[in-house]
Amino acid sequence: MKPEDIQIGSVYDLKVGRNRTPVRITKPAEKGGWEAIGLITNKPMVIKTAERLAGLYSPKKTPTSAQGGKDSQKPKKATNQAKKANTAHRAPKSPKVKRASALDSAARVLSEAKEPMTCQQLIETMATKDYWKSTGGKTPQNTLYAAIAKEIHTKGKESRFQKVDRGQFALKK
Repeated sequence: MKPEDIQIGSVYDLKVGRNRTPVRITKPAEKGGWEAIGLITNKPMVIKTAERLAGLYSPKKTPTSAQGGKDSQKPKKATNQAKKANTAHRAPKSPKVKRASALDSAARVLSEAKEPMTCQQLIETMATKDYWKSTGGKTPQNTLYAAIAKEIHTKGKESRFQKVDRGQFALKK
């Protein structure tokens, strides 16, 4: 709105974020702008710029600031019967094939190798034997190293792996 369009005593829609709330302009403010009273909260306020006013108040629109910023008319949630009716016509899901994790594949490779290996060697062997392949990460060997180190740290004596040398792991005996 333009500042010259604002009239003292009139009711306007005040923009508060994305919401609108009705205010009555009471008088010009001393430092510029206007003093107003919120019609819902009955609190005095100062409106510094005319841009915050969306126009004359129209009672057709419900003010939203008093209701926590949301409209009170929300769509109803579906009942359990409606949910069951929607799922009754679906085809049964096929069981997903669970892929072996990198840790499980590393344990399998180490059991077959019978000697300590680095994570880079483990990743290459798992890929050649089709036990596990990286999903496109740049450093799968670092991820495997962190996972093995975490298992050793969290499970302690129950871990499947043991650190033999710097960067080399073997299966626990």
